[in-house]
Amino acid sequence: MKKLMIAAVIGALSTTMLTVATDAAAETATTAKPAAKKAVAKRPQPRRLIKRKENPAKEAKVDPIPEGAEKWSCNEGLSFDLKGDMKRDQIVTVHWANKNYNLPRQSTTTGADRFHDAASGMDLVVIPTKAMLFSDKDSSRLADECKTAAMTQGAPAPTQSNAINKTN
Repeated sequence: MKKLMIAAVIGALSTTMLTVATDAAAETATTAKPAAKKAVAKRPQPRRLIKRKENPAKEAKVDPIPEGAEKWSCNEGLSFDLKGDMKRDQIVTVHWANKNYNLPRQSTTTGADRFHDAASGMDLVVIPTKAMLFSDKDSSRLADECKTAAMTQGAPAPTQSNAINKTN
């Protein structure tokens, strides 16, 4: 009796599968052509309720390099311009990525000169052999091994600590 019941269930399932498979094959054959047409059709562009006025002056804002700025060349072909005297000024201007950043001096215990602006996230650290430019926004080092033309010839960085050491 069990064998007869199992055979009946298998027969019923086989018949059901056969009809479902036939219906599915027929359905994909008829819908394949319209689907191809839909893929070719263009999607409608979303409409804006309020149109934005273009302002080319704002979109293409480029700050000029400050007059009297010194170029610092870095690894990977990068560079920035620095205006100010690191030996005595409390704020220096760094021109990086077509923008000027005013960076105030931060006190350090290591002897390195550090200029950091929390609002912009720019951080310039200068040690006697090189300068490094950081961004607090994404915690990255923007430029490394930055040197002036004089530093490439062997002179130390124009830092406050180097100025103090020369007077002693």
